Amino acid sequence: VQLQASGGGLVQAGGSLRFSCAASGRTISSHVMGWFRQASGKEREFVTSISWIGGRTYYADSVKGRYTISRDNAKNTVYLQMNSLKPEDTAVYYCAAARGLGVLSEPIEYAYWGQGTLVTVSS
Repeated sequence: VQLQASGGGLVQAGGSLRFSCAASGRTISSHVMGWFRQASGKEREFVTSISWIGGRTYYADSVKGRYTISRDNAKNTVYLQMNSLKPEDTAVYYCAAARGLGVLSEPIEYAYWGQGTLVTVSS
């Protein structure tokens, strides 16, 4: 599975950004797609995930109500809409794919990763 992420950039606090992550290669219908982020000097942390089958979503408490993950099965693409951004959301964001079910909130559970994309939220 290859993952190609796009989006991100620089935005002022309170603004919005949107990521997309296109998957190619092996079928991902049995996968969970997730987004993680890693701020400078910190560990990579779970942001959100969605299952291709059923579309069940999970969010970290820090982004709940502000971020929305969605998928387009026909395009094999997952989206991350980020609203009401805060300076503490500044990080490199990664999309990832994992086989399995459930939340899958640990990076080690994901076998495939897209390239990281920097999001900078200015105050």
